[in-house]
Amino acid sequence: MARVWVTGLAGFTGPYLRDALAAAGHDVTGPPQSAQFDLLVPSTLTAALTVAQPDYVIHLAAVSFVQHDDMAQIYAVNAIGSENLLQAIATAAPNVRKIVLASSANVYGNGTAELLDETVMPAPVNHYACSKLAMEHLARTWFDRLPIVITRPFNYTGPGQSEMFLVPKLVAHFAGRQAAISLGNLDVERDFSDVRMLADVYTRLLAAPLAHQVVNVCSGVTRSLRSLLATLESVCGYAPQVRLAPDLVRRAEIHRLAGSNRKLRDALGALRYTDFDATLAWMADSYRQGRGHVPDGAPPAVEPAAGPEAA
Repeated sequence: MARVWVTGLAGFTGPYLRDALAAAGHDVTGPPQSAQFDLLVPSTLTAALTVAQPDYVIHLAAVSFVQHDDMAQIYAVNAIGSENLLQAIATAAPNVRKIVLASSANVYGNGTAELLDETVMPAPVNHYACSKLAMEHLARTWFDRLPIVITRPFNYTGPGQSEMFLVPKLVAHFAGRQAAISLGNLDVERDFSDVRMLADVYTRLLAAPLAHQVVNVCSGVTRSLRSLLATLESVCGYAPQVRLAPDLVRRAEIHRLAGSNRKLRDALGALRYTDFDATLAWMADSYRQGRGHVPDGAPPAVEPAAGPEAA
């Protein structure tokens, strides 16, 4: 049994990761959910880590919604907060075996490669992605002192994700048999994954022979928004009217994010939960049963660092 200390346990991804880590036999803890812990107050991080003395750290906590309207908070939490955490680990828990930092595939921007692998030069097009790339650069300055793996998760989802994100919004309209849905660009393409796959990957990365590296977390399969609509219509036996809303098209839209997971598969072997049609059916069933549903509304200021859903 290893002690795994996870930031962001109270967010969307956290409960799934806790379950995966516990199933692997780990003792899972996290920072206190109170004013006694703040990524922007270094002393609170040092105090928490001094008590926890973890074997592993997984850092999920971040401002993770692309359209978040407080630019200063995005950079403060995602970049400076992560730097503060690494400094605290070096001070209070220097014997940690591995640190997994969640970045985002959004750092690639509108990459022109058919499949984006870890050698592609990042070209972020929004503040969220810029803050994540800044975090990556700051983390690299610790590579000679701490065993860090930086992950770039592509879009992932599951029951419990806010309808501020695309896939839960679609599921709510289809499974709830709502009359209409307003969407922006229907031609965007994304590499979608199941949140359980991501939780399994993070758990297995702890023992994988990777350190001081960046690795994509993705399915390797690209789907268009139009294909998601068709799948949900089949799964739910219903189709709301789709209304095109130009105001929902982002000014700096990323049109295609297609990821290569070769490096990840080389490190871990076969990936699990890769049938995204099954994920959509799971989400629709959960919605109909009233389980894991988060209604519309602003997401928490700090939540798991996920590749935000395309909208």
